[in-house]
Amino acid sequence: MELAWYALLGLFFATYLVLGGYDYGVGLLLARRATAPRAALTAVGPFFLGNEVWLVAAVGILFGAFPLLEGELLAGFYPAVLGALAGVVLVTAGVQLRSRPRTEAARAAWDRVVVAGSTLAVLGWGALLGGLLQGVPLRADGHVAGVGHLFTPFVAAAALAMLALITVHGAMFLTLRLPAADVPPVARLARGLVPAAVAAVAAATVLGLLSDRVRAAVARPALAVLLPVALVAALLVARAALGRGRSGVAFAASSAALALPVLLVGAALWPRVLVSTGDPGTSLTVADAAASGPTLSLLGWLVLPLLPALLGFQAMCWWVFRGRTDGRAPVYW
Repeated sequence: MELAWYALLGLFFATYLVLGGYDYGVGLLLARRATAPRAALTAVGPFFLGNEVWLVAAVGILFGAFPLLEGELLAGFYPAVLGALAGVVLVTAGVQLRSRPRTEAARAAWDRVVVAGSTLAVLGWGALLGGLLQGVPLRADGHVAGVGHLFTPFVAAAALAMLALITVHGAMFLTLRLPAADVPPVARLARGLVPAAVAAVAAATVLGLLSDRVRAAVARPALAVLLPVALVAALLVARAALGRGRSGVAFAASSAALALPVLLVGAALWPRVLVSTGDPGTSLTVADAAASGPTLSLLGWLVLPLLPALLGFQAMCWWVFRGRTDGRAPVYW
């Protein structure tokens, strides 16, 4: 049962990264002015609040099904977690309040808030995943010792790789939603960003292979190499599809690339969830971090209707707001 809940937690967080990722990607692109900020935010506007629901659901599963893990994540990763949550709040506030001022200067200020919030959120989630994959210093009592483990070259590289991936994903999303006349410059930007994302992923992978901490934490080295290769392949597929004008394929491929880091962390560390960089005996396993069997059974009755409801809501949003903001349908395949 613990495996099922662990997989469900990974599914919810990966879905949040994919759906919320294009929100933050669009926010990051406001700094480049690749398209008019109003057009970009109009494209993402109908979706971004609904996308955050997946984060709330993931946090709910973490709190209910893995209370011990939740406590250690908040204690040992609080700079990353607080930075990410602060970024989520800033993005939400910026998008909601941007349209209220009447002056362009005030709107530009809110645009900068969205860019800053997107940057914080993306770097925070990337640092969290990188820190988990690297392992943490656990004391004899099982608690994480300090937050110094977040300030390493590998964690920084993982956070920057996530930033590059999210930016590409946001550009891919805009090629689906912007008016057809506005797509070519964004498509060129997206194709140009893919090599930078590939380089960032490659740098993080190399640093991971060179890091004693990462090599000691990873239980399945083959997966730790194969999944980044699959991620790079997905980015290249996205770039090739966009070059052929197949924006749907490109967006699906960038979505797969964003889900793979969560799969990498979960599969490479299993059956452990917090790997001790000191005494391996103090590592926290998924079974130890999970709540009791009766608690998980009770939560199952609560989550059972939640997942189809979330999926149905997401499908409804995409159906109602399908196509471009000018009313035309994009080329999916």
